[in-house]
Amino acid sequence: MQAIANFSRNAREAVRDFLADKRALAATEFAVIVPLMLVMFFGTVEFSSAIAIDRKVTLIARTLSDLTSQSTTLADSDMQNSFTASISIIMPYDASLVKSSISQIYIDANSIATVQWSKAGTIANGATQATLATSARKAGDKVTSQIPSTLLVPSTYLILSEASYTYKPTVGYVLKSSIPLSDLSYTRPRQVTCVPYNGVPSSC
Repeated sequence: MQAIANFSRNAREAVRDFLADKRALAATEFAVIVPLMLVMFFGTVEFSSAIAIDRKVTLIARTLSDLTSQSTTLADSDMQNSFTASISIIMPYDASLVKSSISQIYIDANSIATVQWSKAGTIANGATQATLATSARKAGDKVTSQIPSTLLVPSTYLILSEASYTYKPTVGYVLKSSIPLSDLSYTRPRQVTCVPYNGVPSSC
């Protein structure tokens, strides 16, 4: 009977001592909390970068259309300078991931919008000047359905700029896949009725 009493007393003391023992408690809490803290930290960094780049993509589109709309005529050298200045906005992020294009659209008397000319531009990794490329839009393409109805003013011209960026997470711990970011901007030619590019159109 005495042995049972001693065992019961020792068991109670062991449980009491175990509950009172605070050694390594901070380390245990730290081990539990660290994964959550890391997820929150990297998630904040990744989302902040994505938002910053998305804003820069919008600025690229607006700058490209703004520069083009202020021109009276365009040659390849002018277009290259416009792409270089616009895409450089993405710095300090990777400019080689930016794809941009500029197009002039004519809206005829029936409010049908047609591409007159279009050009694309990119900046290669390590390059300081943009490289001109063939645009996905072709002269003669009908784009009426893609333009807001408020901009479909008969017998007018529009400058359409488009910019896109594929955001690749640096860590990839929170955001697993790439995120496509894009924006576009419409402006009217400011100093002339239309802006000829390499002589197209020959007259407005």
